Amino acid sequence: MDNKKLKIIILFGGKSGEHQVSLNSAKSVLQAIDRSRYIVQTIGISQEGRWYWGAHPDHLLNENLPISNTFPLVTLVHDPNDAHFITLDGTKIPDNGKFDLIFPVLHGPNGEDGTLQGLLELANVPYVGCGILGSSLGMDKDRMKAVFAHAGLPQANYLTFLRSEYKNSPASCIQKVEQTLGYPCFVKPANLGSSVGISKAHNSAELQEAFKVASSYDRKVVIEENITGREIEVSILGNDFPEASFPGEILPAKEFYDYQAKYNNAGSRLIIPAVLPEALSNQLRQMAIRAFLAVEASGLSRVDFFVTADNKPLINEINTLPGFTQISMYPKLWESTGINYNELINRLISLAFERYKDKQNNQIAHKE
Repeated sequence: MDNKKLKIIILFGGKSGEHQVSLNSAKSVLQAIDRSRYIVQTIGISQEGRWYWGAHPDHLLNENLPISNTFPLVTLVHDPNDAHFITLDGTKIPDNGKFDLIFPVLHGPNGEDGTLQGLLELANVPYVGCGILGSSLGMDKDRMKAVFAHAGLPQANYLTFLRSEYKNSPASCIQKVEQTLGYPCFVKPANLGSSVGISKAHNSAELQEAFKVASSYDRKVVIEENITGREIEVSILGNDFPEASFPGEILPAKEFYDYQAKYNNAGSRLIIPAVLPEALSNQLRQMAIRAFLAVEASGLSRVDFFVTADNKPLINEINTLPGFTQISMYPKLWESTGINYNELINRLISLAFERYKDKQNNQIAHKE
């Protein structure tokens, strides 16, 4: 990188249940990114999966704005030596669609599950965040938990069911949950974030409804035993040698921290840093780094824990592209630790180039 301004494309929206969360995150990034260092372009992805050059999050938030008539549709040319965007109608775009780096601000399926990352890897372009493996493991709660178990990270007991399994034999699935986990329990789509589709079941009737809700979002349903404890989160930043922020605590306004409590209920509170014994705080930070490395994450992640009444930490999950508004937990934890929002964006861009340059050292052709 030289002293010229870098051309950064902020990519947001997406065909996902977390579409609106992505738009809010992207608005914050666009407001804070340093325009003296970067030339910023935007691509908004509609809920139908169409990519619009120049669209702003507000255009996708407002259904009354005629986005399809205002912004050209684009696609990525997958030339590993000259990746760039072209419009489908031949409209000219700045720098002929060329760029230095993609900054994906997409949450959920088709954004942080490895699918987008695979697209960008094929084009051989630098991009912010985790690669294919870290993204896919971080999205799939079932496989994530298996990796955490292999890494020796303590966690709640859980079961996984396929949608077809429940459809064919609902009674046996319900019975297995009752015998293994009991009530209450949490029912989640395996591949979704932002607490979308999550229910807390207190009895058989609620469990049946929870199965129905979760399986409408994904073919796999993960069911976890209820853990009574504090909800603690740690932010991670880095590649091969990641750093952990101070832990923060969530006090949800509702019975658990669901989508409404996260984004629409002002009664939810964040305590940053969390009031914890120093030894426990350090333990949580080290566990978060172990989780990050276990799934081969890179760039950024937020790791979520439960801490029981006797100060026993249990890992809940890792989010490889956490909410990124200026009031989201991920950047707020780093602000408390000493990295403000603007600098956090700069660090993430630098880490993306670091990871990209390291990948270029890979030998492709076999040499005798």
